[in-house]
Order: sequence, then structure tokens, then C-alpha cells
Amino acid sequence: MIRVLFICHGNICRSVSAEYVMQTIVARAGRCDDSLIDSAATSTEEIGNPIYPPMEAALRRRGIPIGQHRARQVRWDEYEDWDLIVAMDDENLYYLNRCLHGDPDHRVHTLMEYTDRPDHRIEDPWYTRRFDKCLDEIVEGCRALFRYLTEKTQETSSSPEIKSHE
Repeated sequence: MIRVLFICHGNICRSVSAEYVMQTIVARAGRCDDSLIDSAATSTEEIGNPIYPPMEAALRRRGIPIGQHRARQVRWDEYEDWDLIVAMDDENLYYLNRCLHGDPDHRVHTLMEYTDRPDHRIEDPWYTRRFDKCLDEIVEGCRALFRYLTEKTQETSSSPEIKSHE
């Protein structure tokens, strides 16, 4: 099972969009049973709020299913629950490090790290108002992350000396 947690500041735009995009990619690949995908915030500002309406509209224009989201904050005690914790920008990385008390197992990464633009950061559309551009970048990042995870899973499953926990 691959477990991915997406992170942004408030969990109402970027991280929840990445969650829904990745769930759609995984579903279309028939991999729902071996994937757990969620999202959370580094701040408490938006806890309990739904996805931000302009971001929801951008997702709907692309035909990406929207769930019953309510923003939540990441907790330090859930670090072990995730294989990857994927942030959208450097501010998210900074506050995520504080929320998690560090990253001893190197699980924290940025979404664009998996693309051919690994140093690029996804700007917060709450401020830029560029929801479609943000979603373009999230789709690019999620596709690249899925390719990476698929290749990693294939390497692991084809290696006879590695045994599964399940």
C-alpha cells in the first residue's frame, strides 16, 4: 500500500486539489485498493472549512470528482502513517517541519520534485487568484508522482529478496 499525504497552508486549495487529482489518477489506473491519499494543512486558520469555491470550480471544469472535504491540520503523531508527505511550497516545508518535529525518515518532499522542474514551487492561488494555473501544476506534479510511485512499486515487487509486510 502506498500512503500519500498532501500538505499546504490551509487545506482548502492546493493540498485538497492534489488529493482529488491523485485519487482520480489512481482510480483511472485501477489502483484504489493499494493507495491511501489524504490532505492536511500546516495552519489552523481553515480547520473545518470546505474546499475554496474557486478551486472547486477549477477542479469541476476538469471533471475531477470532489468529495466531502473539511480542512484539517496535520498532527505530529501521524508521521508514521504516511510513506510520503508532499508539500506545495517552501513555507509549507518550514511549518511542516515544525508540526512534525522534523523528518527523520525523509518522508517529506515537494510535489514538483517529481517533475522535470524539481525546484519549482506551486504558488498559493488564494493570493495569486490563478486557480487554473495552480491546478495545471498540481496535475503535472501528481502525474509525475504517480509515475514515480508506479516505477518504485514495480521495482519492489519484482525484486525477489524484498518481502511484503502484508
